Amino acid sequence: MTVEKTVMRYCWQVCIYGAFFLLPLKFAQAAPQIEQLKVPPGFHISVYSDQVPSAREIALGAEGTVFVGSMSTGTVYALTGQAASGRAERVRIIASGLNMPVGVAFHHGDLYVSDTTRIMVLRDIEKHLDAPPQPEIAVDNLPYEDGDHSWKFLAFGPDDRLYVPIGSPCNICDVGHDFGRIVSMKPDGTDQQNVAYGIRNTVGFTWQPQTHALWFTDNGRDLMGDDLPSDELNTVTHNGQSYGFPYCHQGDTPDPKFGKQKSCAEFVPPAVKLGAHVAALGLRFYEGTSFPDIYRNSLFIAEHGSWNRSKLAGYQVVVVRFGPDGKPQQPDVVVSGFQKNEHSWGRPADVQPMPDGSLLISDDKAGALYRLTYDGKPQ
Repeated sequence: MTVEKTVMRYCWQVCIYGAFFLLPLKFAQAAPQIEQLKVPPGFHISVYSDQVPSAREIALGAEGTVFVGSMSTGTVYALTGQAASGRAERVRIIASGLNMPVGVAFHHGDLYVSDTTRIMVLRDIEKHLDAPPQPEIAVDNLPYEDGDHSWKFLAFGPDDRLYVPIGSPCNICDVGHDFGRIVSMKPDGTDQQNVAYGIRNTVGFTWQPQTHALWFTDNGRDLMGDDLPSDELNTVTHNGQSYGFPYCHQGDTPDPKFGKQKSCAEFVPPAVKLGAHVAALGLRFYEGTSFPDIYRNSLFIAEHGSWNRSKLAGYQVVVVRFGPDGKPQQPDVVVSGFQKNEHSWGRPADVQPMPDGSLLISDDKAGALYRLTYDGKPQ
């Protein structure tokens, strides 16, 4: 293992796990500082639940259950009901003892849950929330190498296939086509196909409703300074495309170590540069009618926030709109205030539009979900 890789793994363990190991109580977390959050006029944000430690990906069940994967607790949560205050009425743990079950995806009544090397499934879960079934193994042959980025976002595409990322096990290294890719498969794990290569670490992907095109975020490498390289918003037009890692970053910047081996012109450039180290994670298209028309069919993205920059970047939710030509525009901030004076209290991880037109936002640092609504009346 290289010195760089050892340092990065140490930083990961300290930054992510250390905070939890130092707490004697069950994953105690600071209360969400909801009063610090800023939204555009006419929007309102409230706490949907503050009982979801290390909340990451959000999935919505057919009967309205909100499922949430957890980064560090090894558990999966199910939230049901909504009180007059807008809060979830009940929070249940429906699976435990898993390894970084970040990803959750609901499909034909079943909940698929990511592990670092496996995909588990809870059958007919909404009928058994009070007595959840034991997780079954749906996929158990996912590539794994000791290193970084082994947690997995999950989603089912419009083709009824399960999409899974295979993150690069490093900050920067040449992994060929074994890692740094997105694969798709049938729900039982068979017929695995490679969708895209040259991806350092995607923790969010979704499909554009009108075109069914796949869009995904990718986190840029570290140790190239404050302002390089940018995180990326990418789109896939056909299977087998490569997006540059580890040779080229943000479409135009050769890697200091690997850049001489390939030209940036060989790879698909990002559709949008999101900014260096903002840690763009979950993203969803908004099809609701509650928000103003300018947000319809736009892409909301959770930016988890930097950990290795001299001044913090990210720690917000942004929206990418599409012009008349169908091309994505530069992002605008929708929710901010998760950090102040270079200190953060929250970190957005995913977004999920709801049937009532609201938008849920997960926060794995505060262990909370927030509900963004719009009534046209400025606060």
